Formats: sequence, structure tokens, C-alpha cells
Amino acid sequence: MIVAFSVTPLGVGEDVGEYVADAVRVVRESGLPHRTDAMFISVEGDWDEVMAVVKRAVAVVEERAPRVSLVLKADIRPGVTDGLTSKVETIERHLSA
Repeated sequence: MIVAFSVTPLGVGEDVGEYVADAVRVVRESGLPHRTDAMFISVEGDWDEVMAVVKRAVAVVEERAPRVSLVLKADIRPGVTDGLTSKVETIERHLSA
């Protein structure tokens, strides 16, 4: 399973980078395969471990912000591993053809 999610603190002003960094730190410390881009954090693993990481990432932002917005998209595909890499490799293969 791959989950792409974004955590946005609300009510803390316009500069939210330090809050988002706290959420990214949680994902990186989880040991699960992950990627961070400008809009989302993607993390890969089984349902329980991925959702536990998302919950912790939200909680760490919630500790410092009065309100938190969570956007989450999941690709639930049993038996697939290394999807973070293989999905991108497939697109690159098609682009180079």
C-alpha cells in the first residue's frame, strides 16, 4: 500500500514549513520507504503501519497548531512491494520509448 498525504497546520500563519518538517521527520524516522515532494509525503507499507505513521505525523503537528488539515490518497494493491520506485520506473520507461 502506498499512501500520499499532506498535513497542513491551520491558524499558525502563512509560514508552515517548520510544522510540515515535524511531520516529515516522523515519516523518515518510521523506517518505511517514503518520498517527500512539494505537495505530499508518500509512504509505503502495510495498512496498519502506514496509518500509524500518518496518525503520528498528524499528532506531532496537532501538538503545536490549533487545527490540522489532512489530505490522504491511498493505493491499496496487495502483493505489490517497492511501488514507490516501480511506478515511477514504468512511467520513465514509457517516456523514453
